[in-house]
Amino acid sequence: MINLERMTDHVEELVRIDSESRHEKEVALKLKAELEALGAEVSIDDAAEKIGANVGNVIAFIKGNKPDAAPFLLSAHMDTVVPGKRVRPVRTGKVLKTSGDTILGGDDKSGLSIIMEVLRTLKEREIPHGDLEIAFTICEEIGLLGAKAVDRKRLRSTDGLVLDSEEANLLIIEGPAAVRMEFKVHGIEAHAGVAPEEGLSAIKMASNAISKMKLGRIDKETTANIGVIEGGLATNIIPNLVSLKGEARSLSVSKLKTQIHHMKNCFEVAAKKHVLKKHGKKLTGKIESMIDHDYFRINLNKNARVVKLALEAARKLRYNLKAGSTGGGSDANVYNRWGIRVANLGTGMRDIHTVKEWLDLLDFERSANLVAEMVVLHAAN
Repeated sequence: MINLERMTDHVEELVRIDSESRHEKEVALKLKAELEALGAEVSIDDAAEKIGANVGNVIAFIKGNKPDAAPFLLSAHMDTVVPGKRVRPVRTGKVLKTSGDTILGGDDKSGLSIIMEVLRTLKEREIPHGDLEIAFTICEEIGLLGAKAVDRKRLRSTDGLVLDSEEANLLIIEGPAAVRMEFKVHGIEAHAGVAPEEGLSAIKMASNAISKMKLGRIDKETTANIGVIEGGLATNIIPNLVSLKGEARSLSVSKLKTQIHHMKNCFEVAAKKHVLKKHGKKLTGKIESMIDHDYFRINLNKNARVVKLALEAARKLRYNLKAGSTGGGSDANVYNRWGIRVANLGTGMRDIHTVKEWLDLLDFERSANLVAEMVVLHAAN
């Protein structure tokens, strides 16, 4: 059903366009024009002003030729991670890969191209389908910011798909909730050579806290990381401030809360252990903790309509497809929070967020065929 050659040409065109987060305008305008050529009603929303980007989300509506069918949402994001400028894709057989000095950008331009190819195929073959709602979002890679800025009232769908994961034989129906954390460790500055005993090192406190902290893979449902540390002014100054940024994720809300408490407590205990007695006063380190709920979990039931549609489509196409979980976030987390039952289907992208990234074109084709079949089944049932 799907024209793989045309779809591959399209994704090659997209990855050559620079679109690191907050700089998606050129890709957005290209997709807007292509959607309009297919007869879609297209607009660009006001997410740019909310986020500080050079363009908003592309929101489109395609009227179905089965007016009694419920609408269905298809979504992918337009931004890429760094280094994503001047990408030079290389096609070898059934693989599209990066030249080796940038990412490829298949995350998530493969998802964009799959959706566009499905829409072209439906129109060319006059295949029966219901109304389709399309959301091409910005700034997914820096916190799902584009999806969070979409006006929920503009979407009527109660079911849909995000195309933004790796293997096409995996339908993600469970994903973690996540928090971003920033900790500021306050010490007391002093001359490191003349009077080190008059200071409390914020770096030493932070190091002590991290040494006691459970990080990495906590259990099969939970992960945590400290990813950024900044502090200190000079080697001859006892540092009075260190800032640390981290995250925690879990498929279990209770486990996430436990991990957050654990990480905060490690800093607070470390600060209290470092004591300076000065002028009859007992001074200790201090901690500032800032916790931001980045996104909420996905927890679709296997009996959810979108899951049943995907499994039925796979059976009809004789594809292997399993429903499972992921440790990553996607725009699907946002849509599910709104009550839209959205699963995340793989597109064939591999080694994402690295300069070794590549796209499995066989998976790419399978994914597109699955999406097209799901749209047809959704309208028929």
